Amino acid sequence: MAEVDGKTLNGMRVAILAADGFEQVELTDPKQALERAGARCDVVSPSEGKVKGWQHTKWGDELPVDVPLDEADASDYDALLLPGGVMNPDKLRRNEAAQRFVRAFFDRKKPVAAICHGPWTLIDSGVAKGRRMTSYGSIQSDLKNAGVDWVDQEVVVDDNLVTSRKPDDLPAFDREMVRLFAGARQPQGAAH
Repeated sequence: MAEVDGKTLNGMRVAILAADGFEQVELTDPKQALERAGARCDVVSPSEGKVKGWQHTKWGDELPVDVPLDEADASDYDALLLPGGVMNPDKLRRNEAAQRFVRAFFDRKKPVAAICHGPWTLIDSGVAKGRRMTSYGSIQSDLKNAGVDWVDQEVVVDDNLVTSRKPDDLPAFDREMVRLFAGARQPQGAAH
């Protein structure tokens, strides 16, 4: 069992895919949990230079983009985090480069964590069908229509995918994300 504060993820590289309008706490909180566990996290974005968060009802902080999406290679990473917010996944789900990037993690059976509206991107990437997931309640019909077994739980783990509903679920999401990522195969991005 992985502990969020242990160094269970030493040597792992995690991509955090985000566009402007990501729910700030759904990126910053899991990122801190991953880093406390020893992972190196890169913010990957179609935005150049910085990506802007959303805090509940207003614009939040700008975070630096570590790797532009058009230069990102999923083979450089061991795992993927998809934060929510309404605007962020709405932009990513129709972005073909984002779809390819997300699909590459599933094709290689690498662990993926998605919270809130983050699973929207999984639908358009063609990796949602047949999965058991949770999400923010307002997108449950979208997920069900995409062939997902949607459940209303704080966190759901289905093979290499962990999903959660909302910021209130972050403690459970962070714990299960670190546990899932720690159970992944030998870190592949460690040499990069």
